[in-house]
Amino acid sequence: MEEELNYVTVTFKTKGNSAHEKPKEMEAIYDEVKILEKNMLDADPAIPEKEKKAQRYTLLHLVAAALGILCFILVSTFIAVIIHFNTVMSEQHREGNNLMTENLQLRTEMTDLERRGEELTREREQLNWTLGVIMEYQDLPVKTLCPQKVCKPCLDGWVLFQSNCYLFTSGTWSSEWKAWQDSRSDCQNMHADLVVIESLEEQEFINNHTEHYNDDNHGYWIGLSKTGTWTWVDGRNLTVTFWKQQDGCGGNCVLSQQKADPPANWCGRSCWMKNRWICETRALIKQD
Repeated sequence: MEEELNYVTVTFKTKGNSAHEKPKEMEAIYDEVKILEKNMLDADPAIPEKEKKAQRYTLLHLVAAALGILCFILVSTFIAVIIHFNTVMSEQHREGNNLMTENLQLRTEMTDLERRGEELTREREQLNWTLGVIMEYQDLPVKTLCPQKVCKPCLDGWVLFQSNCYLFTSGTWSSEWKAWQDSRSDCQNMHADLVVIESLEEQEFINNHTEHYNDDNHGYWIGLSKTGTWTWVDGRNLTVTFWKQQDGCGGNCVLSQQKADPPANWCGRSCWMKNRWICETRALIKQD
C-alpha cells in the first residue's frame, strides 16, 4: 500500500542571525514539524481498511438494493403478465361464449328461415293450384265456394280426399238413378266428372262412403268404360284394377258395388242400366 505524504510549508525567521548560524527558534519550529510528521506517520493503519470495508459495505448495499428493485420489477412484471393473460383468456372465453350464442341464434334463424321458406313454397303451390282450378270455371260460384270471403275446398255435400272433392249420390228411388252417360253429364254440369280411381287408398275411401242398396246388381257408376279397351274418362289407361272375382259381370261400363268383398268390387254392367254414381273434381284449395 502506498503511504500518504503530507507537505508542510515552514517559514524560518533569522532575527538578525547569520546564515551559518542555526537559531534556537528555528530549531524549535523544525522540531514541531518533525513531531507532527511522525505523529502522522504513526497514525492508526486500520483507518484505510475501515474505509475500504465501509466502501465495500456500501457497494453491497447498492447491489442488494439494485437486486431488490430488479426482483420487485420482475415480480410486478410477472403479476402484470398473469393478470393480462387471465384478462385475455376471460375475454376469449367470453367471446367464445358469445360466438357460440351467435352461432346458435344463427342456426335457429336459419331453421326458421328454412321453415318459412317451405311454408311460402307450400302457399305458392296452393295459390297456383287454386288459380288453376279457378281458370277451369267459366262461371265460378264465388258466393257458394267462398261465403263471407273465406273459400272452402269443396262445395257443401261434397267430401274432400287428397285435394279432390267427391259427390256420392244417394237417390232412394229408381227415378233418381241414371244410366252411365247421363250420370257423367250430371257430373259435368257441376264442373266435375265420373270418378277416376288411381290407388288402393282412393278405392278404400270410396268403399267407406258407399252403401249397398236395392239388390246385388246395383252399385255406383265410376268413370271407367270400354270402347275397344278399358279407358278412364280423362283418357288414361288402367294402372290399378279392383275387379270382382265373381261371374256375372260383362257390360262395357263399370260399377263399384258395395256388396262385393272390398277392395275387389268392380263389375261391368250395361251402360243403360240405371244406378247411383260418384262425381269427382279438384278441390279449390290443395291439401298437403
